[in-house]
Amino acid sequence: MLPWKRVLRPLTALLLTAAVVTVPAATAAHAADTAATSSSGWNDYSCKPSAAHPRPVVLVHGTLANSVDNWLALAPYLEDRGYCVFSFDYGQLSGVPVFYGLAPIDKSAEQLSAYVDKVLAATGAAKVDLVGHSQGGMMPRYYLKFLGGAAKVNALVGIAPDNHGTDLDGFTKLLPYFPGAADLISASTPGLADQIVGSAFLTKLNAGGDTVPGVHYTVLATKYDEVVTPYSSQFLSGPDVHNVLLQNLCALDLSEHALIGLTDRIAFHEVAGALDPAHATATTCASALS
Repeated sequence: MLPWKRVLRPLTALLLTAAVVTVPAATAAHAADTAATSSSGWNDYSCKPSAAHPRPVVLVHGTLANSVDNWLALAPYLEDRGYCVFSFDYGQLSGVPVFYGLAPIDKSAEQLSAYVDKVLAATGAAKVDLVGHSQGGMMPRYYLKFLGGAAKVNALVGIAPDNHGTDLDGFTKLLPYFPGAADLISASTPGLADQIVGSAFLTKLNAGGDTVPGVHYTVLATKYDEVVTPYSSQFLSGPDVHNVLLQNLCALDLSEHALIGLTDRIAFHEVAGALDPAHATATTCASALS
């Protein structure tokens, strides 16, 4: 039998090669989508927050996603409700465009820090609100805790965030049985390795508590999540935390990990409520039609 390192290496290379060979069409589509957002109010740096919504919203995509495709539904949803909405790409590996969130997460948090400063400078706002999907709901916590972000952020809303990592339904527990597999993941896609339960990154992130003072935290989870498992690991502990299981609001909501961030208007209704709690209304199954 071939050593697992020799088996996994071509598989990893195949995944990265597939990303690269799809770049011409995907890059063109991504560029076109980005250009389209700037004329609609999403990523419009001339947008000035209103008195009703004084903080711009920065959307933080998930692993293998990007600043456009992750937010084709939620960005317009928030824009239609009067928010200045912005999104950015982070965590790019050399030679792999379009698919982001694969670089070391602490470095991605530095990119978030720079982008928040850019948005604040453009809008004149004192603080932003952050809404992130998957890694994008967890990575900002590093910015808040270690990079001074707490002074510039009012709220963090995590949609299916891997706050305490994932075991991928127990799959990651098998890694020790395949010599070299964990090292290969760390070397090839460090942003993935950082999200495995027990990683050095997550140990540092969660040491001393999940939250920092002055920031309002909301976590939206679905019990059908097949990527961040167990789903309860997404929830945060600490003051000013609102943990929400969507099925407690609507038992008919069948969204899994991707759909909760891409299309789920019940989750979107909760996001809007977290951003403006003074005017929040109860989320029910009917919120899917709102």
